[in-house]
Amino acid sequence: MRVFGVVGYKNTGKTGLMERLVTEITGRGFTVSTVKHAHHNFDVDHEGKDSYRHRTAGASQVLLSSGNRWALMSELRGADEPALDVLLGKLDPVDLVLIEGYKRDSHPKIETYRSATNGRLLAPNDPTILAIAADCAVDAEQPKFDLDHTAAIADFILAQVGL
Repeated sequence: MRVFGVVGYKNTGKTGLMERLVTEITGRGFTVSTVKHAHHNFDVDHEGKDSYRHRTAGASQVLLSSGNRWALMSELRGADEPALDVLLGKLDPVDLVLIEGYKRDSHPKIETYRSATNGRLLAPNDPTILAIAADCAVDAEQPKFDLDHTAAIADFILAQVGL
């Protein structure tokens, strides 16, 4: 499965770029799945829902299904978070998996950067970052794209993964 990541510090446009890339790349006829890393506790169901009640009662996994979608929730219950390659193995085959986060993993990535964040770039110290998408000029060796030029970024990613 081909994978490509979008990384960057908080509030640099990662999620917006991911959303635009999914729309752009699927619009070109490719199938795309996404993986998003969260650095905090999160819930996909809510208190009072049956699936929540099953989970909080101690179920290791809860599969919720309807005529429109299904979701499988797995509770780690103190176990280590699965590695990215393990999680990728749980996905159905698609043309491309776009990964938001997982900046320390070894897959190819593009970094997002916004001038308003006044942050430093990850790219100079990370050879897996192959390009930078920014809303301003940046000093880096990697190819640079305007953060809002989604079609050009999609072209770059598709070329990198051989699609």
